[in-house]
Amino acid sequence: MLPEWVSQNCPDVSAVHREAALARQGQLTKPTGALGRLEHIAVELAGLQQTKKPRAARVPIIIFAGDHGIVAQGVSAYPQEVTIAMMANFAAGGAAISVLARELGLGLEVVDAGTLAGAPLAGVVTDKPRCGSRDFSVEAALNPSELAFAFECGRRAVLRAEAGHPDLLIFGEMGIGNTTTSAAIASALLGVSAEEIAGSGTGVDTAGRARKARLVDAALALHRLAGASAEKILCAVGGLEIAAICGAIIAAAQRRIPVLIDGFIVSAGALAAVRLNPSCQPYLLPSHQSAEQGHRLILRALNVHPLVSLDLRLGEGSGAALVLPLVRLACALHNGMATFAQANVPDRPA
Repeated sequence: MLPEWVSQNCPDVSAVHREAALARQGQLTKPTGALGRLEHIAVELAGLQQTKKPRAARVPIIIFAGDHGIVAQGVSAYPQEVTIAMMANFAAGGAAISVLARELGLGLEVVDAGTLAGAPLAGVVTDKPRCGSRDFSVEAALNPSELAFAFECGRRAVLRAEAGHPDLLIFGEMGIGNTTTSAAIASALLGVSAEEIAGSGTGVDTAGRARKARLVDAALALHRLAGASAEKILCAVGGLEIAAICGAIIAAAQRRIPVLIDGFIVSAGALAAVRLNPSCQPYLLPSHQSAEQGHRLILRALNVHPLVSLDLRLGEGSGAALVLPLVRLACALHNGMATFAQANVPDRPA
């Protein structure tokens, strides 16, 4: 059973601030709608943050890591040991997201939400109910108490970040095998075959992708997930880091903190979060569409439109971090441009 807080409503978007932001966009020294999606970002943030001046300066990144029993079925091009090694790489500053965080001036926290590591790693927060999920091709990946623990792990991470008064949050992930897990979650939630969802992940070949799809479809049948609740789906085929992200998204939205959503795996967690608590949906700001073929279907189900498409499939929160400068510039344009009246520039006739 998931904790009671998971279903508690998130605050409504401030219609007053959103309408005021829309009105300001119409007064700025530019043709109406000329800044396209950047205008939309600023307006939505104003409503979410209840402010006249939307902001994206303080944006911590939290990476959740977990291992997956399904790796035993040969679904990844990389060995499972990579998960733990990459956690250390994140903490040491050598990973792609570490570089992006430095360049953007963002804090970076790494959370072991369920890897096979038997002892804590330096620079990593350990907060897990077990070491890795079970192989969902033969048994349920998680039991209800483990799933509930993972949600609490995500919430605890948000509470730590909240102390710094963040404007937005970025969640990333690491876990060999987690594209297969995400494909299983998304296939079950969307009611589509794994063939439509499963991608190449870490770089498996065509045969490897087909094997992933067959494994996922067989697992969905094994666990009887047709029409199942998001909670049952997460227990049957979920991963600890994905469940932690799901909990973190809901906890952030409940605290009026928007989340800049990353790629396929984080989006699968976001979709589960929305199914569990629909009131968190307005707080999801999409960043990019990844090269994983199922990502497009998840974004469509979330009713969001990514800002860019760069054919990324790295994860780690890297796509969201790459898009953050656009969000910052959208806020700067909204807050800093002069109005027609201020600049003494003639507006269009009414």
